[in-house]
Amino acid sequence: MCDHFLQVSAENSAVLNLCADLVVIHDPQPLLLILSRRPGDGHWVWRCHVDISRPQPDVWSFLRQYVVQYDASVFSAPEFAQVLPITQYMIHPAIDPLAEKNRDMTQEEIQDILTRLGIRDDRPIVTQISRFDRLKDPVGVVQAYRLARRTVDCQLILAGGGARDDPEGAIVLEEVRRAADGDPLIHILELPPFSDREINALQRASSVVVQKSLREGFGLTVTEALWKKRPVIASAVGGIPLQVIHNLTGLLVHSIEGTAHRIRTLLRDPAFARRLGETGHEHVKTWFLTTSNLRRWLALAISLMRPGERIIRLG
Repeated sequence: MCDHFLQVSAENSAVLNLCADLVVIHDPQPLLLILSRRPGDGHWVWRCHVDISRPQPDVWSFLRQYVVQYDASVFSAPEFAQVLPITQYMIHPAIDPLAEKNRDMTQEEIQDILTRLGIRDDRPIVTQISRFDRLKDPVGVVQAYRLARRTVDCQLILAGGGARDDPEGAIVLEEVRRAADGDPLIHILELPPFSDREINALQRASSVVVQKSLREGFGLTVTEALWKKRPVIASAVGGIPLQVIHNLTGLLVHSIEGTAHRIRTLLRDPAFARRLGETGHEHVKTWFLTTSNLRRWLALAISLMRPGERIIRLG
């Protein structure tokens, strides 16, 4: 696998022009492009989006020898920082509020998409948007929904797709279907790539949005739901607690039973749910939009290009 990784990286390096003042390489897959760096080239930054708080030692040992060749690294949460001889920065991922996935939608648009997807809005909707991956625990969401359904009326939507580099996606999807066991109130939607309008509508139609990840780099589906003023229940893992402040911008959970309990809480107390949604929206507006993200990246670029200067005058 390592030999194949090296081979593909060499092939990519041969066809890409990476001559720039600042080069940002995202995640492990293209990490080895650093080998194409030439003397005198600009600054290189490795931006890691995944949770590497507990990496597999042999894999991290292999990757680390290339990470340290960068000028700096960027992580999504402080827990992901590693022992590295290069500068480490924390920059949150962000969403574009004007993108198709996040823009405002009319009720007619939302209803049209629900109808097309075969979903009725005659009872509260609980939704998780994520690829069918065991680390997203979709089977655990089904189990939590079944527990909540004992005392509250609701329906469940599990919507997402697979990743091309995830060979287990189809297996997990089948596991979810078996767990649903033909329940007509559990909607399993395998969405094609770039289903941004559908995701937007599903989140906006939901009474509760869940993100029951077992591990998570940051969780932009959480950010998207908070931006839409939806009350969010999410696992206290990875970068999620940076977004979901318990009982203020959403609810953090640690188990299937806890998820079920919080679903019941929000469906029984619409005023509390609405308050969480409003506060969550303001939290995203302050910290997790592309505008504030741009400011942080510009600050990083300036610090790399003007090293050692305590005061940098712009303009």
